Amino acid sequence: MLKQSLNQKMLQKLAPQQIQLMKLLQVPTAVLEQRIKEEMEENPALEEGDYQEDLSEADGPSEQEDLYDSENNKSDSADEETGDLPDYQNEKDNPLEFSDYLNEYIADDEASYKTRGDSYNNDEEDRRLPVAIENTFHDYLEQQVGMMELDNPRQEAIARQIIGSIDDDGYLRREPSAILDDLLFSQNISTDEAEIETILKKIQRFDPPGIGARSLQECLLLQLEGRMDREGASLVEKFAIQLAIRILRDHFDEFTKKHYDKLQRLLDIDEEDLKEAIDEILKLNPKPAGAFVSDASASQQYIIPDFLLSNNDGELELTLNARNAPDLRISDHYKDMLRAYKRTAQGRRPNVREREAILFIKQKIDSAKWFIDAIQQRQDTMYRTMYAILQYQYDYFLGGDDRRLRPMILKDIAEVTGLDISTVSRVVNSKFVQTEFGTRRLKDFFSESLQNSEGEEVSTLEVKKILSDLISAESKRKPLSDEKLTELLTEKGYNIARRTVAKYREQLNIPVARLRKEL
Repeated sequence: MLKQSLNQKMLQKLAPQQIQLMKLLQVPTAVLEQRIKEEMEENPALEEGDYQEDLSEADGPSEQEDLYDSENNKSDSADEETGDLPDYQNEKDNPLEFSDYLNEYIADDEASYKTRGDSYNNDEEDRRLPVAIENTFHDYLEQQVGMMELDNPRQEAIARQIIGSIDDDGYLRREPSAILDDLLFSQNISTDEAEIETILKKIQRFDPPGIGARSLQECLLLQLEGRMDREGASLVEKFAIQLAIRILRDHFDEFTKKHYDKLQRLLDIDEEDLKEAIDEILKLNPKPAGAFVSDASASQQYIIPDFLLSNNDGELELTLNARNAPDLRISDHYKDMLRAYKRTAQGRRPNVREREAILFIKQKIDSAKWFIDAIQQRQDTMYRTMYAILQYQYDYFLGGDDRRLRPMILKDIAEVTGLDISTVSRVVNSKFVQTEFGTRRLKDFFSESLQNSEGEEVSTLEVKKILSDLISAESKRKPLSDEKLTELLTEKGYNIARRTVAKYREQLNIPVARLRKEL
């Protein structure tokens, strides 16, 4: 049996403005300018403006009064060009009043839509990202193709195809069969794996040594073989290099696991000879293309801080990076169009084309306002969050000692600022603060707490700092095991389990004791 009924429900839905704000909060300063440029390209009503713009040049009172007074002179007669309108544009259901739009979009105080607040940095700066201007290592390799002994232009094309397949680390990780397909389909060149292997061997003699290797083992061997051919090497150096080649070629697994005792037995050498051979290996470059940085990756190497923190005689001053305070405003051109429509439509209702134009302008101005307001809220939210972190970790920011960091979680900052935990998480994600002792990631200031032997709550970052110091001071010939590190931390008053020590060590990217051993 079918039955109709009415039910009332309360639902929470995110408005488009809230979604836009959440997305902007996650955007780091490094890409904020690009996001603003994209918005300006999509919305012509949004434009950059000079913060020091003289607002006194705006329209005078007489012109404003002339724009608004015509509301009293509206005519009730329909325009002959109005015609049939869609339901949402019907004048009876949704009358369009010029004065309403003009009062909202022309009479607004322009200064209220400026995005800069009191917390931005006043210092003038070049807002362009610094980019290193230099050739890529692929260009460098192609310049050496002319020095190869090739039989014909066809082999030169194969060589360039192989060079183009080398990755940013200098390795050739593509299979010969894939290169064969590329040559056949893109350049109509038919070859075989043997010819590719022959040309690859010639490329592997290029500078820098190790280029074109297909594994770390081959990369290191290529560099050692190149050093063997170097003139001027002494007999002692050549012996050490030959021994290093044997280690990498025949006992690579034992070498990577640092089974030094086993290597001495297998090679029948003493500790001194093994140390000299390993020293030769440590001089090699595991990423031969590392010295050549492409323009695309050069800009990514620069960290742009979102906050600037300075210490003026013991007083900490926090400011937003100027990149977080762009000059944005509503386009005067769009307001001028509304004025023009107002002047031409005095005393009559707008026709269809005028209504569509004004609705389009309204949509663009609304979108521009929402975006400007979202940028303003982004600035305020970021500043409030970072200021709360600053007050919470004030002792740390005075000196930069990691052991002064207090236990702090997202909930602590959310309670201080009145923001939601998810909002705080979005703010601290991928954000950096520049201090006098370096640029730090905001997430690094958050940590769990544990109790020491005296019952005091200390930050896990403090324990990690002490753990790192203990490992740095250990004897590399006999590194400290996790069990020994646990005993030393217990002596210092930090009662934690061995598995916890292992977890902290892994978080610090410190290998186990066996892999830290040196001769």
